[in-house]
Amino acid sequence: MAGLTPSQTVGPFFAYGLTPTGQYAWTDTFSSNLVTPDVTGEQIRIEGQVFDGDGAVIPDCMLEIWQADPQGRFADPQDKRALPNAAFRGFGRCGTSPEGAYGFTTVKPGIVPAPDGTPQAPHILVAVYARGMLLHLYTRIYFDDEAERNAADSVLALVPAERRKTLIARRAPGGAVYRLDIRLQGDDETVFFDI
Repeated sequence: MAGLTPSQTVGPFFAYGLTPTGQYAWTDTFSSNLVTPDVTGEQIRIEGQVFDGDGAVIPDCMLEIWQADPQGRFADPQDKRALPNAAFRGFGRCGTSPEGAYGFTTVKPGIVPAPDGTPQAPHILVAVYARGMLLHLYTRIYFDDEAERNAADSVLALVPAERRKTLIARRAPGGAVYRLDIRLQGDDETVFFDI
């Protein structure tokens, strides 16, 4: 009897597919440290926690980020401005800790052009994979010290003003650490994009 294959959530079984050594350590096949010896620009750390709709932390979530380098170039063949000899790839993954915490060490991205050529504020693209979700979610991380550029960003302008704060990482005083919590549902739910 033919029928539909039942749906399956996108998590929390990431370790089985992402860690071929069988040790199931998050760093077996990818890293949350994107910094390479040849990358220039300001080194930063982005940290936060991931919460479910009840406000509980999610200890088995996976996040992927993709970003431009400090000059606004993506390590992608479609970006003709990219430097093919650069080691910086702008891609990283991390799993959340038992406290739902995540963190990436990277460099602050530069301004990138939108499809129409207008400048977009520095930002990092994020994919969120978690238990109970049939599809992963997409969001962005912007920076609170880029207020003027954020105000002119065409994608951020699509978000209602009162919800934009869910996309803006706050810089810790006197350091290069930014914090942004991700909330999958509920009060202050992070804005996710339908791509």
